[in-house]
Amino acid sequence: MPNIKSAKKRVQVNQAKAARNKASKSALKTALKKAKAAEGDDKQALVQAAIQKVDQAAAKGLIHKNNAAHKKSALAKLLNNA
Repeated sequence: MPNIKSAKKRVQVNQAKAARNKASKSALKTALKKAKAAEGDDKQALVQAAIQKVDQAAAKGLIHKNNAAHKKSALAKLLNNA
C-alpha cells in the first residue's frame, strides 16, 4: 500500500476505473451472446443492440476499432444468413 497521499488516490481511482471497464466489457459480451443465440423476430433487434454496444465500447477505448469492425461484420453476417 502506498504511503504518499497522491499515490493512495491513484490506487482508488484505478480500482474504480477497472471496475467500470469490467462491467462494460461484461455487458458487451452478454449482448454478443444474446445476439448469437437469438431466434425469430427479436434477432434483428438484439443484433442492432449488440452493434450499438460494440460501437460504444470502441468509442470508450475498451476494444480496438479493428476489433469492433470485426465483431460488427460477424454480427451482420449472422443477421444476413438468418
